[in-house]
Amino acid sequence: MPDEPIKTLPLVFDEPRGRKKPPRHLADLSAAERKELVSSLGLPGFRAKQLSTHYFSRLVDDPEQMTDLPAADRATMVESLLPHLMTPLRTMEADKGTTRKTLWKLFDGALVESVLMRYPDRATMCVSSQAGCGMACPFCATGQGGLQRNMSTGEIVEQVVAGARSLARGEVPGGPGRVSNVVFMGMGEPMANYKAVMGAVRRMTDPAPDGLGMSARGITVSTVGLVPRINQLAGEGIPVTLALSLHAPDDELRNELVPINTRWSVHEAVEAAWNYAKVTKRRVSIEYAMMRDINDQAWRADLLGDVLTSYGDWGWVHVNLIPLNPTPGSKWTASRREDEREFVRRLEAKGVPTTVRDTRGSEIDGACGQLAAVDA
Repeated sequence: MPDEPIKTLPLVFDEPRGRKKPPRHLADLSAAERKELVSSLGLPGFRAKQLSTHYFSRLVDDPEQMTDLPAADRATMVESLLPHLMTPLRTMEADKGTTRKTLWKLFDGALVESVLMRYPDRATMCVSSQAGCGMACPFCATGQGGLQRNMSTGEIVEQVVAGARSLARGEVPGGPGRVSNVVFMGMGEPMANYKAVMGAVRRMTDPAPDGLGMSARGITVSTVGLVPRINQLAGEGIPVTLALSLHAPDDELRNELVPINTRWSVHEAVEAAWNYAKVTKRRVSIEYAMMRDINDQAWRADLLGDVLTSYGDWGWVHVNLIPLNPTPGSKWTASRREDEREFVRRLEAKGVPTTVRDTRGSEIDGACGQLAAVDA
């Protein structure tokens, strides 16, 4: 336990009122809604599918390349359905260019970050769902910045499409490729922006050209434990992977590390995750940031194993240990290697599959917990 109580900011679930909403975008709408909007402009409904093909399948961002749209109508359609949502301010690279962190400026000046990580067998986009975060976890740079606002479905999807463009155009080492995985582990608490996040998941999984045509199994939605939303997600019929950011197996410590625990306890959060696995038949990932002498004791490994196996040993869960990434002003550091190995050993001894996450992008502040969206 730390020598002094961990100071956290107040939890914030609602974005500040009075903020102007992002422009309506094609990705905010279902295929039927796009057709209806195009028809309301006095244009044939099939133009909506053509525009969707350009955006989701061809990844076009220049209206001049949309040559199958009449020149006289093109500007109206683009203005109505493909408004400019976000501007890249800076892209930083690591891992010989295969990890790329982009700082985006949204229409109202809010700043967010996304990270593209290319591996030999896949390419993963880590996307933000909020500008800032209201969950106030003290070891996370994003959480200490507070919540500015929720992002729209279109803004979330645009991060993925931008990454897909970079891969398709060969801008990332390894030749042309495609985004195969998306993780909602960037800035924000996805479950606190549930409607927009689910809209984005649907656009990603809608068959082309109505969406990106991705497999739901390649999408991971992370949460610190908003139990009602986890239960709601279980009923959506979209088998994404659920990742529960637990970080402590006992309420005493988790109340300090993850303040939402004062509303929904360890037991309630894990039970909701177990129910999600039971309903969807999808294995849940337990995220656990390893902090030296804070939550990495051997007895906590045993307790975590006991908590998880109390719901059965039918392979419903996997633990993903995350070496704590450094953030400015943080008084904590990553666990010692020997403590990390012992933590893994004790969990596996209890039959809990465990891995240690690769900390790609830490040197460009692009790893887990480091996104702060500072324009400097």
